[in-house]
Amino acid sequence: MGTPAINDEVLTIGSEKTNDQISINFNTLRRSVLTLRAINHQLRQEIISLLDKDGRMTVTDIYVKLRLEQSVASQHLAILRRAGVLKTERDGKFIYYSVNNDRLKEISSFIEDLVNS
Repeated sequence: MGTPAINDEVLTIGSEKTNDQISINFNTLRRSVLTLRAINHQLRQEIISLLDKDGRMTVTDIYVKLRLEQSVASQHLAILRRAGVLKTERDGKFIYYSVNNDRLKEISSFIEDLVNS
């Protein structure tokens, strides 16, 4: 293996001669870490579970059901939404949250691949 080449956003390891190079994009890595952190939190897991069970809910429904402050619920919903774990749908003045099952399947598959490699 050759010397690692590092630029601002990518680490490249391996030999150019054998086409055995591995590149790690640090921006992608950071986004992946934030996504995993988003679901690795007990309260956010409770929110996901509640939405999975009840379908779509407003922030008011969520904070009342989980006995949270509105601001706490909103913060955690925003984290899950940025990670793509939750979807939003506007209906008049209400915003409904629901689980993005496709995204959770992607994350689950990624985790399984990571653990089983």
